[in-house]
Amino acid sequence: MGLKKVLLAGVAGLAMTMSAHAQYSNDGITLGVLTDMSGVYADVGGQGSVVAAQMAIEDFGGTFNGQPIKLLSADHQNKADIGANIARQWADTDGVDAIFDILNSAVGLAVQQVATEKNIVSMNSGAATTALTNEQCSPNGVHYVYDTYALATGTGGAMVKEGGKSWFFITADYAFGHALEADTSNAVKGAGGEVLGSVRAPLSNQDFSSFLLQAQASGADVIGLANAGGDTVNSIKQAQEFGIVAAGQKLAGLLIFLTDIHALGLETTAGLTITTGWYWDLNDDTRAFAKRYSEKMGGSMPTMVHAGVYSSIMNYLKAAEEAGTDDGKKVVEQLRKMEINDVFAQGGKIREDGLHFHDMYLAQIKSPSESKGPWDYYNIVTKIPAAEAYQALEDVRCPLLKK
Repeated sequence: MGLKKVLLAGVAGLAMTMSAHAQYSNDGITLGVLTDMSGVYADVGGQGSVVAAQMAIEDFGGTFNGQPIKLLSADHQNKADIGANIARQWADTDGVDAIFDILNSAVGLAVQQVATEKNIVSMNSGAATTALTNEQCSPNGVHYVYDTYALATGTGGAMVKEGGKSWFFITADYAFGHALEADTSNAVKGAGGEVLGSVRAPLSNQDFSSFLLQAQASGADVIGLANAGGDTVNSIKQAQEFGIVAAGQKLAGLLIFLTDIHALGLETTAGLTITTGWYWDLNDDTRAFAKRYSEKMGGSMPTMVHAGVYSSIMNYLKAAEEAGTDDGKKVVEQLRKMEINDVFAQGGKIREDGLHFHDMYLAQIKSPSESKGPWDYYNIVTKIPAAEAYQALEDVRCPLLKK
């Protein structure tokens, strides 16, 4: 090759490299799974979310823009300051383009703020508070699997119709619990019921006896558990020990996961009404996904959070590829143009407020005699159309919606 051709090839190569740098800040894509690895939500997300992320990367092809897709993971310990610091370090030092899972609402709000500052993407698959798409919405944020409004509308409304007219809440004392109690109270009152009172319990609480006794003394038809993960499991176990359900009061688990039912057993949970964003036994595609996941997780089946992590990563990668950039705001803009049809959702859409607008499911926990074996726990009662499950866009208080 002559000198002129060598120089031209060098210039062309430099131009291609500059173009690649212009499109993707670190040539390829780096993803982060920020989750609870050791606390009350570890079974809900945790290592299972990392496995779901690895499955999505594998199914996407493993590379992006000719470079291997990198995956980082970390434990936020359910502390907002730790989660925000990890997110900031990932963005500043490790070149992370998008953060997934997140689980805890306080952490979710903090990470979404960091994502906005750094212009990366925050995709929540586990945090529930509607503040993520209301007052604290972000052009860089997507709320993916469920929110407290949808959980409240499904379970709260259904139980009032079944005769549970009066409610008392045991509420996790942070952003998630407060939002879930408020949204469920509105759903109960809207369906013709009444709220007699509430008591707030700290996150990661081991002893719910004093809170359960207050709920029992209220005489409410329904004790609403506005908590999740290990706190819900402990609440239900101790309610069983106090004989609360046997005495006639009903428990409403407002955010129950498949792994919670597995931990408690069907003898304890049979008949519970729950709202879920996904179930592994919905169709052939969900069963195939669950089988692959289970083989990697020692037999455990995926929760809706795990399926949401898989779907959110797959659709993030598609959007970044279609947009030709890892600019956070532009990738979310591209996501809003897409319809989500995959193992998690059919006909899903990312709204202007950042909400993944998709159908939810009302389910009832099977009795031991109905179950065909391990992880066969849900009877799907009905599909809740997205328009009925979620807050109407005209009622959302997201500043991004102001014209």
